Amino acid sequence: MPLIVVTGLPSSGKSTTVAKLEKFLSSKEKAVVVVSEEQLMGQDKNFIFSDSRHEKDVRGRLKSEVIKLLSKDSVVICDGLNYIKGFRYELFCASKAGKTTQLTVQCDLSPADAENLNAARDDTERYSDEIFKALVQRYEAPISSNRWDAPLYLVLKDGVVNFDGIYDSLFNKKAPPPNMSTQNAPLSSTNFVYELDRQTQAVVSAIMDAQKTTGAGTEICIPGSSDKIQLNRVYTLSELARIKRQFLVYAKQKSCQDMTRLSTMFVQYLNANLTE
Repeated sequence: MPLIVVTGLPSSGKSTTVAKLEKFLSSKEKAVVVVSEEQLMGQDKNFIFSDSRHEKDVRGRLKSEVIKLLSKDSVVICDGLNYIKGFRYELFCASKAGKTTQLTVQCDLSPADAENLNAARDDTERYSDEIFKALVQRYEAPISSNRWDAPLYLVLKDGVVNFDGIYDSLFNKKAPPPNMSTQNAPLSSTNFVYELDRQTQAVVSAIMDAQKTTGAGTEICIPGSSDKIQLNRVYTLSELARIKRQFLVYAKQKSCQDMTRLSTMFVQYLNANLTE
């Protein structure tokens, strides 16, 4: 049924918050399933986060497990750093495809407070200083105006959780209807593949052309899309081509009854995955 994505800096109280949520929802006679990133690691977390390949593998298993458990029978809580906005966007698309509600809970501690909590942990549970600082630098905080992060609930240093607001968002709000970006794909359509490649290439070309006359920090309009691209900096052709390849793989697994929306889908994907 509903999905709760818990995110925050390392040692910011995520698992403690998850335990509170699980207890509260259970008291409301709701079945709860917790998918823990740390439990899926199987090895020391400092080792995992020191190697991007191992980290990517764990993240893939986390996503797979969450999607597998999404159903009408239980609340799924995704307990992990979930620090990449593109990853949270993928979970958002999965919940839309499942026609269920979703929300984000951020344990919003300052890096200094999180560092103090980390230092107080046992050696077996502590992040090394190097890994802790690296994860803090890489953390992409959720933003309430992003569809994939909304509604966003903050848990501050005092640890107070807005249970009533969370319950209302999960069970008294209507789930967003699945759209063409979250349906199963008609891969047999050669016209779909052609249009997908043509429109995504047109978006990339429009960005490259716009960057010749505009600077960082501006929004640019994309032909064929109602959304705009946020230029946080100047992006290279190789960066855009890499994200385009990722999107092609992603989009071929989805349905597009209205192929005029492909450009907008790609623009949304770019905004979720372009780094600052």
